[in-house]
Amino acid sequence: MARTVGIGIQSFEKLIMENCFYIDKTDFIRQWWENRDDVTLITRPRRFGKTLNLRMLERFLSVQYAGQGEVFEGLSIWKNERYRKLQGSVPVIFLSFADVKANTFALAREKICMLIEEAYRRYDFLLTGGSLKEGEPERFRKIFGEMTDSEAAYSLKNLSGYLSGYYGKKVVILLDEYDTPLQEAWVYGYWDEMVEFIRGLFNSTFKTNPCLERAVMTGITRVSKESVFSDLNHLTVVTSTSGMYADCFGFTEEEVFSALNEYGMQDRRTDVKRWYDGFTFGKCRDIYNPWSIINYLKTGRLSTYWVNTSSNGLVDKLIREGSAEIKISMENLLKGKHLYKEIDEQIIFNQLDVDENAIWSLFLASGYLKAESYVFNEDTGADLYELALTNKEVHVMYQKMIRKWFSSTGTVYNGFIKALLQDDVKSMNAYMNRVALATFSYFDSGRKPSMETQPERFYHGFVLGLSVELADRYLITSNRESGFGRYDVMMEPKNEMANAVIMEFKVRDPGEEKSLEDTADAALRQIEEQRYEEALKNRGISDSRIRKYAFAFEGKEVFIKS
Repeated sequence: MARTVGIGIQSFEKLIMENCFYIDKTDFIRQWWENRDDVTLITRPRRFGKTLNLRMLERFLSVQYAGQGEVFEGLSIWKNERYRKLQGSVPVIFLSFADVKANTFALAREKICMLIEEAYRRYDFLLTGGSLKEGEPERFRKIFGEMTDSEAAYSLKNLSGYLSGYYGKKVVILLDEYDTPLQEAWVYGYWDEMVEFIRGLFNSTFKTNPCLERAVMTGITRVSKESVFSDLNHLTVVTSTSGMYADCFGFTEEEVFSALNEYGMQDRRTDVKRWYDGFTFGKCRDIYNPWSIINYLKTGRLSTYWVNTSSNGLVDKLIREGSAEIKISMENLLKGKHLYKEIDEQIIFNQLDVDENAIWSLFLASGYLKAESYVFNEDTGADLYELALTNKEVHVMYQKMIRKWFSSTGTVYNGFIKALLQDDVKSMNAYMNRVALATFSYFDSGRKPSMETQPERFYHGFVLGLSVELADRYLITSNRESGFGRYDVMMEPKNEMANAVIMEFKVRDPGEEKSLEDTADAALRQIEEQRYEEALKNRGISDSRIRKYAFAFEGKEVFIKS
């Protein structure tokens, strides 16, 4: 009989004792213990089992569960007598920063301090246990008040000492989702304050802590060493390209197909692979997203389970406010094409505004792109990655995200598309001005607003919207060579009877053009002089089926002429 599929269960013990669906990842305990690394940072996309594996590790090691190893019976780790003796023998401190989400530094700091306080409360028996030295009870109780920065920085180091003194053993520290507060800090503009606070906490906890046996941190991204890890020279970093623990997070194809067999779904392998495969860790290819697999086993229905589990706001922001090059790259990815980018796995958040490669690095680490291959350039020391959309689920997520850009305009955006297809220039003008008024500033970066870049950011976002809405009817390309130049937008019909479209976007130059109509005329002349229609003619589309439109911009005002 198939096991019950439980959704969202983070308790390892509950999964096992209630006979819920679980794929045995307990060999991670053996691999990690035998590697003997002092501090290990493991990065994986969200919902890839990071929290469950850390909870499993806590449940196995912690002295709190001494003599309670029966939950591991029948699992990989329990087959080794040596590890049976290790079970329940180590004091463990567990924290998760997953919920440290706040729009101000003060609130984020308060949440971290509350988590530290909760960790102390789990061990408040130390106050009466007789192991604390002179002055330590007072320092222990200070944690339950208003912590200063120095008290917060030394809090986990001190707690390690208290536990080590009580049990006579060094401690293991497990920190889940370490980078959540850092991502939030970048989004909401308090990066410097958070980095300083986290750096102090990490330095004392993981670097200068004589009572630390070893530690594991998990997160989505590898935040740059210069940001928070500058003092942690002994840090072992395990990213998606590392071979270590490659099959310990996420489900392998063999594991997925076995699960489908268990639930009588073996005939659905092809669809499941297309939707949820695509992740690669080290040399281990065909890793599946566990959250979507579990939900699919529960419902039997294909859907965007993983991408709907939390906000994709950062991804949305980086594409929507990104340069023309970023939007063009996304346009190509949505068409199934590959990108070739230099990737640095260290995410430098304060470079996301100025370094396009930093954005692709973030998307790769977060699971929104996959690496098909990569080569090391010995001359530059850079890694060149071949990138593609991860799978069907991620593709659908991007489509939904782009559609939402224009959702506030409601029927206006759809009205423009209808007018465009009907060659109704008058209605196109009316609708386009309403769309621009409603969404123009939405596409510009709030950190570096620029009237020079706003029209370009807007129209490339607009083109992405067209690419999604009309994907079944047109092949839409932008900024490609044709004739003697590079056109802005070309719409090639998939129906042999429909018309093709060329669009040219131009910002009015007051020194050159007296009016927006003059600007539009100049754009139309450019279409003709550069012979942009040649690419369409070469594909057998006659002049009579090629429509040409000029879009002239001045501020949020748009004038369209054909």
